[in-house]
Amino acid sequence: MGRIVYVNGEYVPEEEARVSVFDRGFLFADGVYEVTSVIGGRLVDFDGHAKRLWRSLGELDMAAPVDEDELLAIHRELVARNGLDEGLIYLQVTRGAADRDFAWPEGAAPTLVLFTQAKGIVDSPAAERGIRVISIPDRRWGRRDIKTVQLLYPSMGKMMAKAAGVDDAWMVEDGAVTEGTSNNAYIVTGGKIVTRHLGEEILHGITRAAVLRFAREAQMEVEERAFTLDEAKAADEAFVTSASTFVTPVVEIDGAAVGNGAPGPVARRLREIYLDESVKAAV
Repeated sequence: MGRIVYVNGEYVPEEEARVSVFDRGFLFADGVYEVTSVIGGRLVDFDGHAKRLWRSLGELDMAAPVDEDELLAIHRELVARNGLDEGLIYLQVTRGAADRDFAWPEGAAPTLVLFTQAKGIVDSPAAERGIRVISIPDRRWGRRDIKTVQLLYPSMGKMMAKAAGVDDAWMVEDGAVTEGTSNNAYIVTGGKIVTRHLGEEILHGITRAAVLRFAREAQMEVEERAFTLDEAKAADEAFVTSASTFVTPVVEIDGAAVGNGAPGPVARRLREIYLDESVKAAV
C-alpha cells in the first residue's frame, strides 16, 4: 500500500493524487515549498517553517490556503496516517489552476499538496564521514530568499556533483560562496564560525537560524559575512545545514581536503546540540 497524501483538503492514496495540468506550479514554477523533519513521530521546528512559508507567500502576493493551526493539524494527520516515525514532510503551495497566461489570475484558489517521505535522517553515514563538494557558478534567479519551487539549477548542480564523483556543490558568485544546492554553507576559521549574511542572495534557513542560536549559546563565536572559495579551502572546518541533513561536515572542496580531511569538532558538536535541542522542542 502506498502513502496517504494531502491534496486540496483531501487525504488520498498517492496513486489517486491529482493536480490540474493548468496549475501554475506546473506551468510557471509559480509556487513555494517547505520541508519539515520528523523525528520520533514529532515535527522539528514546525513554527519556523510555517513562518517562512507565510513570508514566501507574502513576497509573491500569493494567498495562504489554510491558517497555521490547520497546517499543523494536516502535518500531524499525515504523520499518523502514514505511521511516520522518522523522515520528512514536503509541503507545496502554488497559485492554483488557470488558463496559461503570464499575468497572475484573479481569484484562483491556491493548490496545497503535502506528502511524507520515510527515511533515516538522524543516524547519517554522510555526517559521520563528511561530504565532498565541488564549486560551481551560481546562476539562479536573484530572489533566493523566497523558497520557490524553481529548483532546476540546484538540480543541475547536484548532477554536476554526481558526475564529478562527489556529494554536492557549493555555488559561487563574484568569488564568494553563496550556499549549497540545498543547504546553507559554513566554514570555521580563526576560531570563528563564518556563514553568509542574510539577504536576497541566500535562503534564510530555518536550521541555519537554530544552529547559529545554539552556537552562540554554547559560547562559540559567529561571524555572518561573505567568504571566498579560497577561504573555504584554507579553513579549519566546513559544514552545511538543512532541515533534512541537520549539521553535516564538509571534508573536501574541489579535491582539496578541508582541515585534516575529516569531520571537525565544531561541526560534530553543533550536530549533537542541534539534534538534542530540536528533538526536545519538537511538536
